[in-house]
Amino acid sequence: MENHNYCLILAGGSGSRLWPISLVSHPKQFMDLMGKGKTMIQETFDRVSQFIPHDHIFISTNLDYLPLVYEQLPQVDDTHILEEPIRRGTLSSVAWGTVVIAKKDPKAQIMVTPCDHMIQDESVYQQDMHTAFQFISTHEGMLVTGVRPSRPETGYGYIQMDETNSLGKDIFRVMSFTEKPNADFAKMFIEEGNFLWNAGIFFYKVDVMLSNLYRLVPEYQVEIPRMMAEAETADPKLVPEFFSSLPNLNVDVSVLERCENTYVLSGHFGWADVGTWANLYNDAPADGQGNVLMNTKGYLYDCKDNLVRLPQGRIAVLKGLEGYVVAEEDGILMICPREDVAAMRKKHIYTEFSDKK
Repeated sequence: MENHNYCLILAGGSGSRLWPISLVSHPKQFMDLMGKGKTMIQETFDRVSQFIPHDHIFISTNLDYLPLVYEQLPQVDDTHILEEPIRRGTLSSVAWGTVVIAKKDPKAQIMVTPCDHMIQDESVYQQDMHTAFQFISTHEGMLVTGVRPSRPETGYGYIQMDETNSLGKDIFRVMSFTEKPNADFAKMFIEEGNFLWNAGIFFYKVDVMLSNLYRLVPEYQVEIPRMMAEAETADPKLVPEFFSSLPNLNVDVSVLERCENTYVLSGHFGWADVGTWANLYNDAPADGQGNVLMNTKGYLYDCKDNLVRLPQGRIAVLKGLEGYVVAEEDGILMICPREDVAAMRKKHIYTEFSDKK
């Protein structure tokens, strides 16, 4: 039986919210944050290759990160690594990947996934992804994935599902999307019970995505034919001038939230987004005092609720510290209260050192 399932891995983000260990020049997706022996992009590739053939997996990444992708994923053919000459949001990456895959297989159905996730149960993950592909094969809409929230998290997006109208095993129509609500709304969503965290993984058939791009994003009525012509070449690569004409848009806001038929799969695989220090602290394993040591050896005395991440060979010895992030990478040491760490990205220190590697 012919396989029309494909995966597009998005790996072009700068990862700046995890400064200083993740820098624009070497972002988190190319790092082994948890000491598993694999970087996040390697983990993602290995995870999806369990149910999608290697030659059906494509990587979209920024031009600056091509050497890192080549080094860490040598098994991926160069033609399956799609360059992003400049940053133009996730919509441009998804659109270009869709066109390239559509030229290879007009019947393709695509799974799009970021590569900065922690997945707790990979066997359940595979089952849920199989369910998603099966659903898309018989429906003309788009399918997003969500997971039941365990806390009123303000750093994640939420999907409201219509639980009164089941369309399959754990699949429902989407009623609304909410991006990073405030604390009061997040608590209300938990109480309502029909809201999921948006896991950022979504599925569609190529013709469905292309028709929605034409209908919902006017600029793509011109750009899609240009992309298709470029994809016909032997070595398709979008030149910077071409890419700069694309609008700087997010695929969620531009298409998924506006599509007439958007569905959600309530997943059970255990998920966390490695996006911020707060997310990492909330989702990574902690000791009895609430301290999280990320691939770091440490001796903590009278310490609680801290997150510590030091380079290999460094040992943390801390006493009397509560609620802090201690992180070091390439000569940059940050010691900051957890609730203030996001503000560090706005300081002149971040601007000065973020690109020094």
